[in-house]
Amino acid sequence: MSEQTNLGGSLTLPNTSITVKRIGYGAMQLTGSNVMGAPCDVDAAIAVLREAIALGINHIDTSDFYGPHITNQIIRQALHPYPKDLVIVTKVGARRPEDGSWIPAMSRQDLTEAIHDNLRNLGLDTIDVVNLRLMGDTQGVSEGSLVEPLTTLAELKKQGLIRHLGLSNVTPIQLAEAQKIAEIVCVQNQYNVAHRKDDAFIDDLAQQSIAYVPFFPLGGFTPLQSSVLESTAKSLDATPMQVALAWLLQHSPNILLIPGTSSVEHLRENIKAAALQLPQQIVADLNAIAAKSLADRMM
Repeated sequence: MSEQTNLGGSLTLPNTSITVKRIGYGAMQLTGSNVMGAPCDVDAAIAVLREAIALGINHIDTSDFYGPHITNQIIRQALHPYPKDLVIVTKVGARRPEDGSWIPAMSRQDLTEAIHDNLRNLGLDTIDVVNLRLMGDTQGVSEGSLVEPLTTLAELKKQGLIRHLGLSNVTPIQLAEAQKIAEIVCVQNQYNVAHRKDDAFIDDLAQQSIAYVPFFPLGGFTPLQSSVLESTAKSLDATPMQVALAWLLQHSPNILLIPGTSSVEHLRENIKAAALQLPQQIVADLNAIAAKSLADRMM
């Protein structure tokens, strides 16, 4: 099977005509440091995006607050006019002042401006999926109400600017609240082999056919350090990232992956995770990482 077709299979978002390969691409790294400003090599960023499409990826995750504006402008430069099957998913709910901080931006004006910024910089009339990103911590532990901001996005959806809505950095309670306002097709939270808080949440979403999109598959800004992960990768002649991605693909059929990279070589490596089948004993060993991580945090 070629890399172009071996992307972990496909998943159709609930009650939509959108079908995406289970390995997509997260565009956050196509900026400068701290997700601010232009990358040091714009041509390399363009090459990564074009290679992703060439390899069969049809799901790009982005946001206009990456840069800000930079990532979406590079996506447009690299790929517009877009392939017919390409699904672009963006997120709103934050703004980036010059100091590089992440500031919640959830007012009606903030969200309306964010949608129009995404449309303009991506060169689109309608965005396939917009995730409302709650700016709590990365675990999404804040139980704040999302009624007002999601109502605003639902109104923009009725205007034809958005096709479908998702959520990011949320809890099951917040999802239930959101579903009283609009249909939710995906949830994007932090989740990986060592951070398993969303286990039950993922199962519930799978029963509803809602996609779960984990970010930070290898720990994010504080990379996961695990002797088990390292030894497993070595035994399989794979990279730790490939093992982490393969574990996610095998964990639940409703999981979609959006690993990010600014390197064509690493992009190709990440895609090879789809062909990596983890034996049952290795899965058990990897599952034990979360218990050890929790025990270490409690010490």
